[in-house]
Amino acid sequence: MKTLDEKIRYNFPDESVHKDPQNYSVFAGKSLPSFIKDYLIKRYTDDFGYLDRNSILNFLEQHIPSKDNDIKNRLRTHREEISILSRFIVETDLKNDKLLFSIPDLGIKSSEGKIPDHIAKKHPELKDGELWGVITLVYQPPLGKEKGYVELINYKAFKPYRVDLEYYRNARKEFSTAEWVDLLIRSMEYNPDGFESLSQKLMFLSRILIFLEPRLNLIELAPKGTGKSYIFGNLSKYGWMISGGKVTRAKLFYDMTKKSMGAITLYDFVTMDEIQTITFSDADELKAALKSYLESGNTTIANVKLTSRAGLIIMGNIALSRDKKPLKSKYFVELPEVFKESALLDRFHGFIEGWKLPRINEDLKIKGWTLNVEYFSEILHELREKSNYASIVSELLNVPIKADTRDTTAIKRLATAYLKLLFPHVSEISDVDKEEFKNFCLMPAIDKRHIIRQQIHLIDEEFSDEVPDIQIID
Repeated sequence: MKTLDEKIRYNFPDESVHKDPQNYSVFAGKSLPSFIKDYLIKRYTDDFGYLDRNSILNFLEQHIPSKDNDIKNRLRTHREEISILSRFIVETDLKNDKLLFSIPDLGIKSSEGKIPDHIAKKHPELKDGELWGVITLVYQPPLGKEKGYVELINYKAFKPYRVDLEYYRNARKEFSTAEWVDLLIRSMEYNPDGFESLSQKLMFLSRILIFLEPRLNLIELAPKGTGKSYIFGNLSKYGWMISGGKVTRAKLFYDMTKKSMGAITLYDFVTMDEIQTITFSDADELKAALKSYLESGNTTIANVKLTSRAGLIIMGNIALSRDKKPLKSKYFVELPEVFKESALLDRFHGFIEGWKLPRINEDLKIKGWTLNVEYFSEILHELREKSNYASIVSELLNVPIKADTRDTTAIKRLATAYLKLLFPHVSEISDVDKEEFKNFCLMPAIDKRHIIRQQIHLIDEEFSDEVPDIQIID
């Protein structure tokens, strides 16, 4: 019988990578997300898992300059044409009819970076928001009244893997459910052997449901050190994470001054991390926009109607007793005032009990073969658009006539996300193992929605603490 490492290498020969914590020491001093590190490790590792450290260090030196590498001086003084692999942020300036960019890690501000129209037309993916890619920069000196600026003259999107969803779905058939759960955890850069039980593994996997299901809204409260910030900040370029600071309606939805879209419209999901440290400007206006958006996927600001399929997850810390249980029965007292209204909380689909997850320790560090993070995140992104899973879930479930619509929507949406994640190979209802669907999809979905219901009931007795008795059709 093949080991999990052998199965991963055999079924994903081009999409897998061998991970060893010692190899990742080459990135010391470089602020790079996991999908970039995996790409480089894969590129410079042979078939036996040996990493050519000198070659990867040379690449880093040439193409990923550090903050102390004076890019501006090289561009302006020496007139160098510089190509780098970098994170950059695109911003549309309607007032001055320009497409601007900034590279925060290198000190290049949006007022200093410009993308010419012919490049923007050639690459329609150069739209507002954060991007990764190989970009070529030159300096354009002052001309007439126009100040000098850095110009982006070439762009190659960072998408090194061709995503064949059918290939991925067929490969899933070669793994048992337990093996697939372990593969997914490895792909999140953790060691499945470091978890105590299958239920704990499923709880951990629930964090990435928002990666692959549109308009899924979650809340997680957990003690520090359980890895929640790392997952949302490193595994996908399709998410945007706010960690502390100030959040405004303009930043999240629409900036009326700049006439630019906010994060909700630009990404697959938005994460509010360290929620207790975030302050909210114009709280009432922001709350109204959130209630409208979380309910229907659209909201209107200054006569501009915004529509998106992005999900929202808010994450914060929670005080625990010595036996690792919440000190307070009302979990939502830990949230800022903006999120303490029952009508707003009811629009969140599920709650993740993060205190049931282990603290990150040496046992949880991945070592072995796993899916490349970039490939994995692209797969999850592709799965978002597949509506057949939701149809299968609807066909499978018997929903009581008097069931609350928000409860039904939440449970179906969560169950659909679990189905995509754990059983992507199913194409129709006859493919589904109903017992596995019940244990791995439906019951976790009901449990997560039930916690939302119970907690809302504790702060507003007009809300019932029960969820509908949704069953699988025989």
